[in-house]
Amino acid sequence: MHMKRLLRLTPLSLALGAAVAASACQTPKQQQAVAQALNDAADQIGTLRGDVDQLQSDLDSLRIVVAYQDTMITRLAALNSVPVLRPPTAPVIRP
Repeated sequence: MHMKRLLRLTPLSLALGAAVAASACQTPKQQQAVAQALNDAADQIGTLRGDVDQLQSDLDSLRIVVAYQDTMITRLAALNSVPVLRPPTAPVIRP
């Protein structure tokens, strides 16, 4: 997930770096356009961060729901004397 986010931000970072480098010999009007572009990019990055935070929150909620359902299935199986085969658990990687 982090790799996808980095891949999306890398072109933006390159564009921002090129804009800053090119702004060294520009007219005030061009500098204002570059400043506006940088502000717009900063807004987009903030939006992306908000989206990532929301996705993380949604994922955490889904994990809670899955854990609850797993517990209920295990209890129902135990009440009915049905064996529950569990696959080996993979390590949970948290950012």
